[in-house]
Amino acid sequence: MTTRTDHAAQVAAPGAGRVFSLSWPMTLKAIFLHSTVVIDGFLLSALGEGALAAMGLAAALGGIVLGVIFAFSHAMQIRAAQAFGTGQHLGLKSALASGLAVSLCVGVLGIVAIFAFGQSLLTALAPTAEIAADAWVYLQIFSIVIFGEAIGQCIASFFNGCGRSKLPLYGYIISLPVNILTSVALIHGLWGLPQLGVAGAAVGSAVAITMQTSFWVLLLIRKDKAALFVPGWRQGTFGATLARHVRFSLPIAATFISATLAAHVCTLIYAKMTLTGFAALTLIAPWNQLAGQISMQWTQATGIIVAQLLGQNAREETLDRFLSRAWRGAFVTAVIVALIFVFMCFSLDWLYPDLAVETRMILFGFLPILVIIQFPRATNAICGNTLRAAGDTVYVMYIFVATQWLFRVPATALLVLYFNVSAFWILSLFLIEEILKFPAFHMRLWRGDWKRSNVAD
Repeated sequence: MTTRTDHAAQVAAPGAGRVFSLSWPMTLKAIFLHSTVVIDGFLLSALGEGALAAMGLAAALGGIVLGVIFAFSHAMQIRAAQAFGTGQHLGLKSALASGLAVSLCVGVLGIVAIFAFGQSLLTALAPTAEIAADAWVYLQIFSIVIFGEAIGQCIASFFNGCGRSKLPLYGYIISLPVNILTSVALIHGLWGLPQLGVAGAAVGSAVAITMQTSFWVLLLIRKDKAALFVPGWRQGTFGATLARHVRFSLPIAATFISATLAAHVCTLIYAKMTLTGFAALTLIAPWNQLAGQISMQWTQATGIIVAQLLGQNAREETLDRFLSRAWRGAFVTAVIVALIFVFMCFSLDWLYPDLAVETRMILFGFLPILVIIQFPRATNAICGNTLRAAGDTVYVMYIFVATQWLFRVPATALLVLYFNVSAFWILSLFLIEEILKFPAFHMRLWRGDWKRSNVAD
């Protein structure tokens, strides 16, 4: 049996510039992606709390389906990168077709579940019948967004995996102004268009996603025609190819879904805290999500390039050299994110002037944790994305699921429900979780088996 060293390719180790050129469009795309519901909320705020509540309820249910789609699209990104590294059109077509099949299946099943159970769930959750009715109209239209994202996110991940991360960004640059203008016009009935209120925001999002996905489909046909129409499948038949893709994707999707569920469970537990503590933890969450994209997308770009290098059968010393450069870059991104939190904490009086003084004091007290956590989080993410790129997806899943459900969730429940500790100690659980992951990730990476992974097999 041959090993990687027997046929190792003479591939130059990419530098940090290659990671940066791949990661900055992915970072902007991620920020735009998270802004879709934020834009709807901002535009609907003029209609009052009832409209915001209707949109929030509908977006929460639709967001569950979108979360699963995004989880599988991350796995698709790695498979595309592995196939791109091999330089074989057959592998690229197989990865794209399998990813689309899985994504569409998730999207269609989610939409069916929404139409089967969504109205009754909204009726049970909404405080008034009027809010429930508005939320149901919004959710029905939002199903178009779900279907569009099922196709679009898969194509965007394919582009990222092939090292063309600017193409998905172009789609968001086109769709974002369309979303804003269409939503404003339809919410308020401007320029002769009907006044739809809450439904107008959903229509704006649906129009924007339809345009964005159509743009990506056209780009795909134009740039990858040779790969799309190559005969055959990577594993002989489409059924075997799809099964192989699902086996690879499930642990990655399970990791992301587990993280989302753990976050929701912890948020429900936070509701039992003091109002100021709960408010502080609620306010810090979107900052974590948006600022953290800088480090997260750098480490994901690192994983994409590792997958490409493994597909090219690069030498072990090439992989080591690249990873050391990417690692140094990850520490730079951690410093940048830490500085953002320093700015945020020292600007609380300006950012949140209407907050109670006690809430602002709690937020400022978070600063040491918010600074320190960026460094173990970045280096753990480098390890996790590298191991995923080599196909070691189950081990990575075990680490995340174990630390979330055997430590953070029960520790949160214990400290909040029984010991009634301050919000500072609740936030510190995230830092302790990263410290617990550290040896498991780094020992696996340093063992070096990932460098000999045959991703083309």
